[in-house]
Amino acid sequence: MDKPVCLIDTGSDGKLCVQQSALQILQQIQQPVVVVAVVGLYRTGKSYLMNRLAGQQTGFALGSTIESKTKGIWMWCVDHPTKAGTTLVLLDTEGLGDVDKGDSKHDTKIFSLAVLLSSTLVLNSRGTIDNRAIEELQYVTELTEYIKIKSPDEVVDDSEFVKFFPNFIWAVRDFTLQLNINGQDATEDEYLEFALRLKLGNSSQVNKYNLPRECIRKYFPSRKCFTFPFPTHPDNVSYLETLDPAEISKKFLEVSDRFCQFIFDQSQVKNLKDGHTVTGRVLSHLAKTYAETISSGAVPCLENAVIAMSMIENEAALQEGLQVYQSGMEKLKDFFPLELNKISSEHQSFSLMATQTFMKCSFRDHDGKYLTSLEEAINRQFDAYLWDNEKASEAKCERLLSVLSNPMTERINQGFYARAGGYNLFCQDLKDIENQYNALACKEVKIAEVFEKFLQEKIAFSRSIQQADNKITENERRICEERERAVLLEQEIKVQEERQCQLEEKIKTEQRNYEKRANGEIFGLKG
Repeated sequence: MDKPVCLIDTGSDGKLCVQQSALQILQQIQQPVVVVAVVGLYRTGKSYLMNRLAGQQTGFALGSTIESKTKGIWMWCVDHPTKAGTTLVLLDTEGLGDVDKGDSKHDTKIFSLAVLLSSTLVLNSRGTIDNRAIEELQYVTELTEYIKIKSPDEVVDDSEFVKFFPNFIWAVRDFTLQLNINGQDATEDEYLEFALRLKLGNSSQVNKYNLPRECIRKYFPSRKCFTFPFPTHPDNVSYLETLDPAEISKKFLEVSDRFCQFIFDQSQVKNLKDGHTVTGRVLSHLAKTYAETISSGAVPCLENAVIAMSMIENEAALQEGLQVYQSGMEKLKDFFPLELNKISSEHQSFSLMATQTFMKCSFRDHDGKYLTSLEEAINRQFDAYLWDNEKASEAKCERLLSVLSNPMTERINQGFYARAGGYNLFCQDLKDIENQYNALACKEVKIAEVFEKFLQEKIAFSRSIQQADNKITENERRICEERERAVLLEQEIKVQEERQCQLEEKIKTEQRNYEKRANGEIFGLKG
């Protein structure tokens, strides 16, 4: 982000409203986040410190009048300068104590949100940490009214809040006192602890004095203090962001540098109670849940918010895991049809990648409900891809059979098999097609089913050819028999004719012989 955006706005009706555009920015951040929020009275220079943390001279609005410049909560996400792979989220809050707000509880809502969202809370004030400054922090005493750890009917010890609350830094601006306690030099941290000392006694006045101090000590056990001198001449304070560094007090710049370096080095990544690391996406869910709950007049329950967020996160993790699986399988689909063992192997590989993605993004899926849902969704997807692969295999096998059976189809159309022995020729051609098909489609998952369907389609042709073949054979047998009978008859006729000829020739011979004998005898008598 090159500039801050409004995360939570304050509407004209005074209600808090989460800005969707800011949530979308957070949702894109998959890295852990260090969240630093600054709170304090308006016109105390909070925005200047946040700009320094962002490494910029300008960014968060600095006002030059008595009017509060920042409204709601503004956000600036930048790369963390010392923690690689981490995003630094800076939250600049609306100034507390602005007389124009009207709603006496509005400041407490803003303060509560800053506490809930941050991992480090910076309280910015001016002058000294005196009783008046501490009494102005009545928001701390009201925290437990605006934040619940568990459901309202469950009693929770105040120490539980510490597990959710951020580290605490008190930045005292325009500090002019000497750091000296009882004649002894003191550190800034010792000065803070001295200001938070409790008085002895049980009177109402003592209790009133101790209450904000007890709350700070109890809710923020990790505390740090920085005291800033005047940055420049009072006339130039309103234009601090435009001043040349040479015009700013060296002591002020030195404290500013220490302040920034401490936050960079010591501010921790925001975690939830169970140690789960908060990413930008998780922070977006928290911001939306807390702001909407507080704006509705209800009290945000931290446990319930975490449960609700876990449902959203786990559903998103499930979808991300499923997307990883689908993306891989869709690329594989371009190569369908594949052997079953190949597609099964890729399915297992992509399933593992999907599970790893889910585990990386999931949150508190203790009972494995969402992981089981992911596995079931993947199995349903796998069944669908298997079906797609089978359809691709079926189409490929059908195309192959169509090519191989073309010659047979042409022979059928030409009446090639309409002859005696045609059925045997048809069966031989069919066997040749089967052998070629099995050789070329041996790795296809639908090889058998497609060929069975092919055979079913050829049954009618087969029976027709067989019947025609049988009919032709029977007719030819009859013709042969008739031909044979005709030949035999012709032969018999020929035999009869030959016999007749022979008989006639015999008769003729006998007649001639008779005649010769008769003539001989006559001639003999005469001689």
